[in-house]
Amino acid sequence: MREIFKGFTLAISMLTTVPFFKVHNFYKGINGYAVMFYPLVGFLLGAVLWGIHALLSQYIASTHLGVIIFALWVLLTGALHLDGFSDTIDGLYAPKERALEVMKDAHVGGMGMIFGVTFLILKASSLAHFELFYLLPLVLLLSRLNAVLAIYFYPYISQNGMGTLAKAELTKPQMLIALVYSFLIVLLYNKLLLLVSTLLVLFVIKSFFIKRYGGFTGDIYGFTIEVSELILLNLLLFGFFA
Repeated sequence: MREIFKGFTLAISMLTTVPFFKVHNFYKGINGYAVMFYPLVGFLLGAVLWGIHALLSQYIASTHLGVIIFALWVLLTGALHLDGFSDTIDGLYAPKERALEVMKDAHVGGMGMIFGVTFLILKASSLAHFELFYLLPLVLLLSRLNAVLAIYFYPYISQNGMGTLAKAELTKPQMLIALVYSFLIVLLYNKLLLLVSTLLVLFVIKSFFIKRYGGFTGDIYGFTIEVSELILLNLLLFGFFA
């Protein structure tokens, strides 16, 4: 039970900037539990954003409030996954044999910067015109479920990093628990087609990166989360599954 609680607090520490339960030591035995809680942490983040939107919707114009929610989204996640997105883009514009080295560089390259800013504009615009904010918890849950499935099912090709521990310690029961509680939440929302769409996004991403690199890195996990979020937002924005 202690390891489960530590895993939950580690998941919060890794995926958010919330100043509570900060855990910086990746103790052996808790990293798999942390991954198991990724979708739940996403759901809770989405619930917070939805709650803030509900509280302010009577006082702030909808477009501006959407941008505020976007800004809070970035702040609460610390732009962690966006960093992975930008690094992944930089790797795609480098020679294949140097891509992993480029992705590890602490500095964001020109293409990563350009695509990162473009991505942020698209996400901000999506939220500025978004109406189904009660579905934000589901969007954040499903995007992080994709990361859990990628960690468990697909090769991890970096030689170090947090992903190494996550991949090594995530067990089949832990993955199944994350999948089952995510599925049950999707059932409560009656959005099974949104789950199917999420898995299709993961399939396309894994097909590309396994062909290019032979597997995933921590940066590609972040890329997977960010791309999943944007696609799910726009599927809902354009009226699919609404």
